[in-house]
Amino acid sequence: MANATIHQYRHDLPDGLDLGPVVAVDTETMGLNPHRDRLCLVQLSGGDGHAHLVQLIPESLGGRGFDCPNLKRLLASPDVVKLMHFARFDVAVLQHSLDITVAPVRCTKIAAKLVRTFTDRHGLKDLCKELLGVDLSKQQQTSDWGAVELTPEQCAYAASDVLYLHALWARLEGLLKREGRLDLAEACFSFLQARCRLDLLGYEDPDIFHH
Repeated sequence: MANATIHQYRHDLPDGLDLGPVVAVDTETMGLNPHRDRLCLVQLSGGDGHAHLVQLIPESLGGRGFDCPNLKRLLASPDVVKLMHFARFDVAVLQHSLDITVAPVRCTKIAAKLVRTFTDRHGLKDLCKELLGVDLSKQQQTSDWGAVELTPEQCAYAASDVLYLHALWARLEGLLKREGRLDLAEACFSFLQARCRLDLLGYEDPDIFHH
């Protein structure tokens, strides 16, 4: 999104910021284990070409205490749909780190897997390229998100993960309706709360739904 505007904050969203009824959300962490690896950044967008990056710096070195009432209020609001890609991870890490319930949620990765059964390419980069004609760079994916000062390249990468989710969901929702699977997708989205609780309790492997 060539004309995107990136807003950076530390600790919390500013008072009075209204991002609308559907907010794209993504996270950056120190790793993929919510119990071990701390949450570093939360990215949000109302789908208007603006990305809002909230850098969460713990109150003590190595700690997890975050004082971000505005961010928590938005993520927990039942009146705001949280639009994510691979929501299974983001919901789990947000709920574990901020002690909130993140709902309702829509997940573009789940939607893609339900309707794009002709391919195994369901990553955000693949979907943006194929459905939107947008080529995302993933160069900063494994950079140090715990740094006190984020680089412009990190901020641009983080913003790109939320700037296109509204347009991507619009395309995928159309496909879900066309294939008669929107109700199934909504059921999957509702189940995410339970799936994330299972993951956090250690039921990711072995999966209790396996034989």
